Formats: sequence, C-alpha cells, structure tokens
Amino acid sequence: MNSPIVIDVEASGFGAGSYPIEVGYVNEEGKTWCALIAPQDGWVHWDPEAEKLHQVSRETLRRHGKDAAAVAAHLNDVFQNKTVYTDAWMNDFTWMNLLFEVAGMQPHFKLEDLRSVLTDEQQAIWHEEKQAIMDELKLDRHRASTDAKVIQLTWVKTSGENRHLTD
Repeated sequence: MNSPIVIDVEASGFGAGSYPIEVGYVNEEGKTWCALIAPQDGWVHWDPEAEKLHQVSRETLRRHGKDAAAVAAHLNDVFQNKTVYTDAWMNDFTWMNLLFEVAGMQPHFKLEDLRSVLTDEQQAIWHEEKQAIMDELKLDRHRASTDAKVIQLTWVKTSGENRHLTD
C-alpha cells in the first residue's frame, strides 16, 4: 500500500454538542492542508480545555474560520472516490458527518479507520514509534494537519518503508 491519506479533525470538545473546529490532512505525497472552521448556527458547545490544547479561541474561529460548505467542498474535490484514514474513527466520523450535514452535502470519499490497514506488527509498535516521531518533531501545538502528518509518518515508519515524506 502507498502511504495512506490521513485526515484529522479537531473539535470544540468531546461529547454531545461538540463540533469540528479544524480539519487537516496529509495526502499520498506527504503534502499537508488544514482549515479552521467558523462556528455555525447552533454550534455553541465550547470546552476551555480543548481551547488550551488546540491554542485556538472561538474568536479566532469567527475571524479566520472558513465556512463549513467551503471546507466540505474542498474535501470532496481532493478526495473524490478515495479512501481517507483516521486514527480516531468514531469521533472524526461524527464530526465529519456534522460538517457535511451543515454544508448540505454528502462526502464523495470514504472515511475509514486506520486500524483496518495496520498489521499486527505495526499495531505492536505504533504508540512507541508515534511518540518518537512527536519527540523528534518537537511539536508544541495539537493541530489537525500536524496530527495527520505524525500519523502518516508513523504508518510509514512502522510499515518498513524507507522514504521520507516532506511538506
């Protein structure tokens, strides 16, 4: 398998009422993209801990966030008929559905759990290798495209591929 396309969704918190605040991905070539999402009508849940973790305020989302329809349209354009992987399928699936529902669209790609393509060997060393990559990159922010990149780099490292993916 080539390097999987990996998507990550950051949210306003967990549980009922939470919504996507950022979507980021890394494609097959290792190129990243991300967008903040402007709060939509009825999106009021806000967890201060999530704000600290993502370092994104509601005011930043209001000023710099893109409309949900624009984000959904972009994702459909770049992922048309492709499979996109996430390491947090239950959460990301819920938030992606909310994004597309608010946008009035259907996704034109399949969102799949990354674990479905991990071997037993990869799963056995996954967390250790992922932490090593995070330590090496000295990440200080928990953001969607960075998280997606770390997941893809971990997949590459644990799969035995020797090529280096760059931004």
